[in-house]
Amino acid sequence: MARPRSFDESAVLRTARDRFWSTGYAGTKIDDIAAATGLGKGSLYGAFGDKHALFVRVFEDHCATAIEGARRKLDGPDSDALRRLHDYVLADAEAVAADDIHRGCLIAKAAAECAEHDPEIADRARRAFRELNDLLTTCVAAAQRAGDLDGTQDPRRLAGLLLAAMRGIEALGKGGCDRADLRGIAETALAVLPKP
Repeated sequence: MARPRSFDESAVLRTARDRFWSTGYAGTKIDDIAAATGLGKGSLYGAFGDKHALFVRVFEDHCATAIEGARRKLDGPDSDALRRLHDYVLADAEAVAADDIHRGCLIAKAAAECAEHDPEIADRARRAFRELNDLLTTCVAAAQRAGDLDGTQDPRRLAGLLLAAMRGIEALGKGGCDRADLRGIAETALAVLPKP
């Protein structure tokens, strides 16, 4: 009979996520995670499998959390959809500006590092970006129905523009762009959305 785990699995996963986020998949060793969590390598392997299995678990959890967070911020009535879009994009720019260690977006970071040789991570990153784009599309369409955005434009393309601007803001923030510039880019991306 297996012994019950004597550690907080969620805390270990958060610590592992932060290590992968800071140093990337290739730059993170299982020894680093063991030291950061206080667990032995055997305990980590026993609980989560090898380094790749642990990364997949962390990445899946992170993607699901990011999607759910976006859903909470973007869902709502048509009447304030445009405000929700503005708040979401500007909050993203503010979060990037507040990231003093310039980690950037874990989803984008993992896709850039791993997608070429890791189909599982590439597929999950694609699905995450598609889900984010779907949520933005729904919110743009709601703003169009409310009459706040031009209803003749393709909401998916407008959502894609916002998603691309947000990913670009994260890349610029990672490169050290200052808060005013990042916010200005976000405001400009929102300003170019076609009004009726």
